[in-house]
Amino acid sequence: MMHMTFYWGIKATILFDSWRTDSWTSYLLSLVALFAVAAFYQYMEDRRLRFKLLATRSKPSPIASPLLEPAPFSVAAPVARAATAVLFGVNSAIGYLLMLAVMSFNAGVFLAVVVGLAAGYFLFRSGGEEDMVVVENPCACA
Repeated sequence: MMHMTFYWGIKATILFDSWRTDSWTSYLLSLVALFAVAAFYQYMEDRRLRFKLLATRSKPSPIASPLLEPAPFSVAAPVARAATAVLFGVNSAIGYLLMLAVMSFNAGVFLAVVVGLAAGYFLFRSGGEEDMVVVENPCACA
């Protein structure tokens, strides 16, 4: 039977019926894997935002004179937009999988994901915020 409230214990089913933990070793390895995936999510989000920032830097500022100067056509712009969209899709998939893992309602899984997200943010996204102007959605899964 699936738990519908938070519980502590080493027996958990994470994402798939085949990913079951029944010993301390399998449980701790699963928590380490979830921690790493959550930190990787933050790394990929940082890469996506930096790539989007690089792709939009070549555009002229819309404040200067948008009606007087025609926007230069660049072949790189559609490629950059497509790459940003692919990274967004990968990040969304990872974010939703982490959310589904948390929905196992195992408190250890919840803590591993939250601490992994926080550690990934600290390692990959907390420094050099002055050049990170592109902020779309503060939600962890977007």
